[in-house]
Amino acid sequence: MIPLGDDNSDRRSRPIVTWALIVLNVLVFVAFQGCGSNDGFTWALSTVPQEILTGKDLVTADRTVTDPSTGQRYVQPGLGVTPISVYLTLIVSMFMHGGFAHIAGNMLFLFVFGDNVEDRIGRVRFLLFYLFCGVVASLAHVFVSKWTGQDLTVPSLGASGAISGVLGAYLLLFPKKRVRVLLFRFIVAVPAWVAVGVWFLFQIVNGLGILGGGTGGGVAYAAHVGGFVAGLATIKLWDRPGRPARRPEQRRLPPRYWRP
Repeated sequence: MIPLGDDNSDRRSRPIVTWALIVLNVLVFVAFQGCGSNDGFTWALSTVPQEILTGKDLVTADRTVTDPSTGQRYVQPGLGVTPISVYLTLIVSMFMHGGFAHIAGNMLFLFVFGDNVEDRIGRVRFLLFYLFCGVVASLAHVFVSKWTGQDLTVPSLGASGAISGVLGAYLLLFPKKRVRVLLFRFIVAVPAWVAVGVWFLFQIVNGLGILGGGTGGGVAYAAHVGGFVAGLATIKLWDRPGRPARRPEQRRLPPRYWRP
């Protein structure tokens, strides 16, 4: 179920912060990560659970590892020197991605769901809320990795945790808003609680698979769940209650039901 757009007929402002976050993510991926080829930058500034738990920078050498699901052997780059506090990687890493599919999927979800949440709570609050959910998501991944005995030297990165928080907020604020999704070969409109609910159920099922000894395919499902719960649980604290409804004559943007 891939989201394509939602009902923006009641949106009052241009989503400047959402657009800026998308641009910043793409800029970091292209200019600093070399579209995924700059391992030195990526492995130095990603969030490493052991570094967060100990507060100390960890530097390791390259090593040959075997993929448990395919048996394929490959060289895994070592962790580089982190030029900033290891705790700041909780923020920096949420603007980095592992590949084209990773960043494309994340930016699509942010593009579809971020603008409505930003419009509801305001630009500054939305930015702080986004960063807050991203940090909570990364910490959730760190502590679940420790609890389940996973390799604490494997770094994590990506905007998924922060965007999961946006999805949690969207679910609570706009549960009945219509979302257009690609379902198999069909484009259908479903309520937000269906579109977001199916996504969250997928995270739970796959996360439990990891806890049961399965492989997560390199996906930090604990971060997704942690970010989603953080957004769902705290969005009312960021919300602006009593904001008057927008009347049609106050619209500055051309009325559109579906955003392309």
